[in-house]
Amino acid sequence: MDLVVALVVSVLVLAGACFSLIAAIGINRLPDLYTRMHAASKAGTVGSGLLLLAVGVYAEDLPVLARAIAGFLFFVLTAPVSAHLLAVAARRAGYPMSEHSLHDEMKAHEESI
Repeated sequence: MDLVVALVVSVLVLAGACFSLIAAIGINRLPDLYTRMHAASKAGTVGSGLLLLAVGVYAEDLPVLARAIAGFLFFVLTAPVSAHLLAVAARRAGYPMSEHSLHDEMKAHEESI
């Protein structure tokens, strides 16, 4: 049983670390605020959630695992919503999109209001 737990924790830690690395690279390399926020909110959320689940499984204690699952669900539910609200606020404040962006869906929505 200890080998199974160690393997599950190892897979969760490696997957979480890979997603966190992808999020960090995205934050450094992407051209504007909107794409950076996308990388941070999607890959960062999954990475930190997987690492939190690894801690819960490693503890081998049901209350700790339940709290880790609750924290994971909190991450998954709140990070995309907060990133969306920050992007809307940045858009209203006039932060420009990158010249590499091909389509601006908010422009048509703003013109109809």
